[in-house]
Amino acid sequence: MSPTEYLRVSDLHAFYGESHILHGIDFTVRRGECVTLLGRNGAGRTTTLRAIMGLTGKRTGSIMLNGREAINLPPHRITQLGVGYCPEERGIYAGLSTEENLLLPPVVGSGGMSVDEIYAMFPNLWERRHSQGTKLSGGEQQMLALARILRTGARLLLLDEISEGLAPVIVQKLADVIRELKQRDYTVLLVEQNFRFAAPLADRMLVVEHGQIVAEIAQHELRQRKDMLQELLGV
Repeated sequence: MSPTEYLRVSDLHAFYGESHILHGIDFTVRRGECVTLLGRNGAGRTTTLRAIMGLTGKRTGSIMLNGREAINLPPHRITQLGVGYCPEERGIYAGLSTEENLLLPPVVGSGGMSVDEIYAMFPNLWERRHSQGTKLSGGEQQMLALARILRTGARLLLLDEISEGLAPVIVQKLADVIRELKQRDYTVLLVEQNFRFAAPLADRMLVVEHGQIVAEIAQHELRQRKDMLQELLGV
């Protein structure tokens, strides 16, 4: 594994019960890179994130995280290797205030952001720091879910559909945050339906179909491969 590789997934198969969802996924993500998994619903993109976190049923193949084999590790050990997962359902504590949510996550790495750094990055959260989770808008809840991961010290961020259903101004804010995180050498693996949100952020796009990677498109190839993308994704 080269020193620039943060994640290498090789021949990854994953199952939910008897259902065989991933059929030999192969890809790498380099340190400081943003890679987007594109594909239709049911293609296996979310399952790929869940399999990396150890949240599916049986898994076979290899998941190398910073040079460590993680295929047989439970989710809490994978978190300790510096991986943060932001699921589609967000997973914040609705009964706690914004600030209580931020103070709760365990710090696993040495570089977890302080609450003050979080507020500098997400001014909306500072304004709503005493508000209960249930009182936050969808966009504020999404920012809080992402902020909680940054508190832990995770350096590889697995983000599932974070722009879904949010107002354009919030989506733009999330894009700005991801750009800033990349500049700070965070590594991002993004699952997105929103092509307009994902395309400008991604160094590379991987198209998932029937549990396999069927195409890889670098940022500079986007224009000339747009027709192929439209065919694969219907975008």
